[in-house]
Amino acid sequence: MPETGGHGASIELESLTKRYPGVAQPAVDNVSMEIKAGEVVVLVGPSGCGKSTLLKMINRLIEPTGGRIRMGGEDVTDIDPVGLRRKIGYAIQSAGLFPHMTVAQNIALVPRMIGWPKSRIGARTEELLDLVGLDPGEFHGRYPRQLSGGQQQRVGVARALAADPPVLLMDEPFGAVDPITRDHLQDELIRLQHELHKTIVFVTHDFDEAIKIGDRIAVLRERSHIAQFDTPEAILANPADDFVSGFVGAGAALKRLNLTRVRDVEITDYPTVMIDDPLQQIVNRLRAGGTNEVLLLDRHGRPCKWLRRGDLMRARGSLARAGTPVHDTVTRDATLRDALEAVLTDNTGRVAVTGRNGEYTGVVDMETLLNSVHGMLEADRLDALENQHELEELRAAQTHVEQEGDRGVTGVGGFGGTR
Repeated sequence: MPETGGHGASIELESLTKRYPGVAQPAVDNVSMEIKAGEVVVLVGPSGCGKSTLLKMINRLIEPTGGRIRMGGEDVTDIDPVGLRRKIGYAIQSAGLFPHMTVAQNIALVPRMIGWPKSRIGARTEELLDLVGLDPGEFHGRYPRQLSGGQQQRVGVARALAADPPVLLMDEPFGAVDPITRDHLQDELIRLQHELHKTIVFVTHDFDEAIKIGDRIAVLRERSHIAQFDTPEAILANPADDFVSGFVGAGAALKRLNLTRVRDVEITDYPTVMIDDPLQQIVNRLRAGGTNEVLLLDRHGRPCKWLRRGDLMRARGSLARAGTPVHDTVTRDATLRDALEAVLTDNTGRVAVTGRNGEYTGVVDMETLLNSVHGMLEADRLDALENQHELEELRAAQTHVEQEGDRGVTGVGGFGGTR
């Protein structure tokens, strides 16, 4: 593969096919697809449609029976598959970390295999841990069993990125974690992609996840036949057929909330206090803020609790049991649907927005989210009216042409008769 300076490489699949001995139908049948450099393409389809098989043929974990694979314009179908895989990042469900290796050793695996010097490997490991939001000093020497599921997935992504590959393949990477952690990992991947511009091919069975992270989505039928390959906006607005409509499902307007990010709407400030502030100072801040509550931040500036006036009355000098814990936060890369779900979870009418290290940066409130929903619905209504108007104009024009045609036929006949 050609060197790309760490940025993405284009991928072309030409008539890619996989047949297994003794099986009448191919698992993947004559699939052709072009993926642009730096693009995130999501493969989504029912269980057994061959999407994971298709993904694994790209790095030749599964060898194609027929067809060609090109990366960056170079045909990689016949080169050494081991060498190819060292130039392609690969992240799977449950992270796939080696349990007997530390976090640092897991991340360093591919750079060590391709001969990077120790100093470069050490620097790269620390850089990647920081990039995926894990403190190098805290996590460098830990083993996978000492990590939460979300932390393991972060290390898995870091390992896939270790040798700075142009292409990253991800097979249901967030499927084994809880929904809140999954949302945060998706946001982290979106943030990383803004910085790194890799070419990412991502397999999922979750259409909402596909909408959230994909630049384009390939909806696959059985044997990986492509039902529709388009942007999330286009698929939501115009599903190609009933099969694709089944994946979109009910509530397409609500799903469009996955197309807008928190950074695209108004993020406002809100009164905050620190956990070490004296109680009287917190009371004064609440009175001065003009609100019924304040947001309590921990020593790192991360949202901790919502404190209301009644909570402070009952605190009796201690905040340990006072207030309502912040159950969820969102980043600027989160979708409006994530924000809406978080608002409903915390039942406060707003959700705290946090930065890269979980620090408070502002809030998004329910009114802002509802205004966005109303805006989308109004845009849909205007589009429908415009489409209806265009359809009526088209029908009128067609009727006019037909009438003119009828008159022309009559005129010719009459003229011929007078002669």
